[in-house]
Amino acid sequence: MDIARQREIASKGGRAAHEKGTAHEFTKDEARAAGKKGGEAVSQNRRHMADIGRKGGERVSQDREHMAHIGRKGGEAVSGDRQHMAEIGRKGGESRGSSKSQPPAAPEREQT
Repeated sequence: MDIARQREIASKGGRAAHEKGTAHEFTKDEARAAGKKGGEAVSQNRRHMADIGRKGGERVSQDREHMAHIGRKGGEAVSGDRQHMAEIGRKGGESRGSSKSQPPAAPEREQT
């Protein structure tokens, strides 16, 4: 039996059970627990999860406007942390300062 026919039969059974009043309806807690259980089972397949992440990343990164928006939001969030920004500036200044203002030290020679 093909999948379309199986779904059609299952759908009829589901509708009949609801009309009869015997269909099980999940509570929010039951649905949450079932979703969590399914998510845990799927997430154990690392290759599958990596494929999902790669496809999502490729799709999102093709939307240049969306990527620009993400970059702006990230920049705004980071630049709001003044201590973090000061630390970045210090590190940048130190790396530039050591190479421009002072020549590299000559290697020490051993005395014989």
